[in-house]
Amino acid sequence: MPRFSKADGEMLHKQVTDYVREKIYSRQWGVNEPIPSEHELMDMLQLSRGTVQKGIAQLVDEGLLVKQRGRGTFVTQPVMTRPSSNRLFSFGESMSAQGIEYVTRVVEHRVEQASSVCAENLGIQEGENHLYLVRVRYVKRLPVMLIESHLSLSACPGLEKADLESEVLFAVVERLSGRGVSRSEVSYSARTVGRLRGEWLRCDEHSPVLVMDQLVYLDDDIPIEWGSVWMPANRCVISSQTRRE
Repeated sequence: MPRFSKADGEMLHKQVTDYVREKIYSRQWGVNEPIPSEHELMDMLQLSRGTVQKGIAQLVDEGLLVKQRGRGTFVTQPVMTRPSSNRLFSFGESMSAQGIEYVTRVVEHRVEQASSVCAENLGIQEGENHLYLVRVRYVKRLPVMLIESHLSLSACPGLEKADLESEVLFAVVERLSGRGVSRSEVSYSARTVGRLRGEWLRCDEHSPVLVMDQLVYLDDDIPIEWGSVWMPANRCVISSQTRRE
């Protein structure tokens, strides 16, 4: 459990906000699931009820949590979903196609056990090993996106050994798995970036970001990647072309 202190130079309720936000952003607490009750958080964090309530209230205001009378406080489901219908490219492939030079840095890379939510999305067993990967993509030395991925090692053995700073993820997956990347399910939402991802993206923790959540499938509808792409609002634009029949 984290140890909170006023000596850290930040009010205790803001530390509670950061703690809960990170649990949500890292997908340890899943969408539509209840977070621990106020009393449970008080015991977990060794803080007063007022401090916990104030920290949670901030996340309710941000839209990450919703209080349901008599049931508790739940992680919210994004309201607006825009399905992807164009040809599926990785961001690296898309940037290369546009002639944009970029550099990728891996900031987190570890094999870990899948939570129940992660296992459900990747079609693996709870507790089964998968690859947690976080990459930051830079253009002209400025971080323009953070790509956070949970990847199935059962669908793509050996992926944890690949050099994902110099190679495009989709190309590596197709080579190692022997299958093509076929489709994705995508939704977009606006969020506050939070402290950790703000540090990676070099922006204030309260900065707005566009987040693209996606589930990517191989041939035969085998899930391979469950993750999010975080894009600072003042650095990235997603555009599309549509045709009316």
